[in-house]
Amino acid sequence: MNVRFLNGRKVFLGERNIINFGCLFDGRQFTIRTGKDVSIGPEATLLTLGHDPHSDDFSRGIGGDITIGDHVWIAYRAIILPGVSIGEGAVVAAGAVVTRDVKPFTIVGGSPAREIGQRRGTTDYKLSYDPFLL
Repeated sequence: MNVRFLNGRKVFLGERNIINFGCLFDGRQFTIRTGKDVSIGPEATLLTLGHDPHSDDFSRGIGGDITIGDHVWIAYRAIILPGVSIGEGAVVAAGAVVTRDVKPFTIVGGSPAREIGQRRGTTDYKLSYDPFLL
């Protein structure tokens, strides 16, 4: 499904995660941890490392771990930047660029991502992958 792992030894996926085609998991230096029943949409990118724009010679990297809680939905082409935690039940809209932590059950969207709503209902479900379009 063309999912890429940059150092998969630092990527820890919880139970019943759904990872769609074209995703990128950057575990080069820092870890990525997901909870259970997380759905990650097509071409989503999780980056744990980047360049420090204040570095005089552009050689210094900055980064941090990414933590994703249970029952999180990350939609199509969302980008999660280094050091971000996404709380349980949160939703990241398509194309959002998440630059800071997301509170539980919050819906965020835009660039940079901002709160656009609250998730209603319970997140009592267990995901099961059913590739009906294959």
